[in-house]
Amino acid sequence: MDFPHLLWNTVPPWAGAAFFTVDLVIRLLALGTIPHNRRPSAAWGWLLVIFFFPILGGLVFLLLGRADLPEARKRKQREAVERIDPGDAENGARVLERLPDRVAETVRLNQHNGAFPVAEGNRVEIIDDYDASLAAMAEAIRAAEHYVHFEFYIAVADSSTEPVISALEDAHARGVTVRVLVDHLGAAGYPGYQDLVRRLEGAGMDWRRMLPVRPWRGEYQRPDLRNHRKILVIDGDVAFTGSQNVIDRSYNKKKNRRKGLQWIGMTVRLQGPAVGHLDALFVTDWYCETDDLIQEPTPDRGPVRGDVACQVLPSGPGVGQESNLQLFNHLFASARERITVCSPYFVPEDSMYNSLRTAVGRGVEVHLFMGETSNHALTHHAQRSFYERLIRDGIRIHLYRSPYVLHSKFVLIDDDAAVVGSSNMDIRSFVLDHEVNLLVSDQDLVGRLDELVADYREHSHELELEDWLARPWYQKYLDNTARLTSALQ
Repeated sequence: MDFPHLLWNTVPPWAGAAFFTVDLVIRLLALGTIPHNRRPSAAWGWLLVIFFFPILGGLVFLLLGRADLPEARKRKQREAVERIDPGDAENGARVLERLPDRVAETVRLNQHNGAFPVAEGNRVEIIDDYDASLAAMAEAIRAAEHYVHFEFYIAVADSSTEPVISALEDAHARGVTVRVLVDHLGAAGYPGYQDLVRRLEGAGMDWRRMLPVRPWRGEYQRPDLRNHRKILVIDGDVAFTGSQNVIDRSYNKKKNRRKGLQWIGMTVRLQGPAVGHLDALFVTDWYCETDDLIQEPTPDRGPVRGDVACQVLPSGPGVGQESNLQLFNHLFASARERITVCSPYFVPEDSMYNSLRTAVGRGVEVHLFMGETSNHALTHHAQRSFYERLIRDGIRIHLYRSPYVLHSKFVLIDDDAAVVGSSNMDIRSFVLDHEVNLLVSDQDLVGRLDELVADYREHSHELELEDWLARPWYQKYLDNTARLTSALQ
């Protein structure tokens, strides 16, 4: 008699019946509850997990299956939003009348989905050098006179970030109000995080972990709902946002250094009314973490800083509209000549894939810039599973050569609209993460980003269908398997 049969004979009949009953009940409950208000692809993903592993899958769903935050936190978000200066809305209405029709439609959609009013008179500078962006942040912090608001998904203390961290310490020491927000789980796994914590605590700075997961302290929500924003505001006069975290470009992991991985990022430096909107978003996140609703005096912005029209669009769990997904889909549908997407993680939701495919059908050129390599294996393989369909549909894929990890995040539409920010092109950024994007209507800025795209193209190779289909069978298997996780939310 073989061992499994012997083992089964030792199980009491009542235990087998109980196991079968629990298994059946979990499956039946899943069928009737998981599809509720959930997109079909996500529902099928969860049902597949639960039908293969009923008990384990059911427990995982209870832990991760609801992309929502506690009601108290959502209430705080609503309260902070109500503090938007009514004058901003009036100015935004006047600016709207002067924008091209297509951009004006996009602005209205964003505002319906919780964006700030559009504002003109901004100066926007693109900083595409990784270390130069850290140096620019440090310089701005050292010039602070009143306050510094620092919010990043990942921030650590290491040799590359030393100028920024020491500038925060110096600003605090000379009496500047410094407030720091760092995502708890986003940063905690990286070398240098504990060093940052020790330095913030040692200096006596006011800082908090965003969305902390420490149930022993009563701090808990769904652990994979994260704050992925990158915001730095100094005195309400200058701000930084974009795709880059405050960490060495190797991300300090030994395996990254062994492979020679180096991140390519992009940051924008802002002056003008949009700075106040980014600051209001920081105030919202600070209130959610501290119960302290900051009442900083409205800064005197002085003369007009530039001629760029910008709109700040926050998104995240609890908002409900998937506002960044709607923004991208609308822009893709409105493009007349070209669409350029640069994203480290491109796992398109069904509506986004159809928007891009339809754009090609209208004669629009669509170019995707992504990394040949990545530090997130599951997402990278899920992304690769879409390449064949995208190429067959006429979408051109450009892969930035390893060992560099292309981490810049922006979208260009024709020659007059761009979106830059923290949002990736995957379900995590659309549903699970707090993000911030900046819609810009300015031909000069689009031209500057076009120059950056040309540089990326020189360091990339275009993926050809014949070469892609010839990859090894085990890679195809990994890609297809990872794809099954792409819809889970």
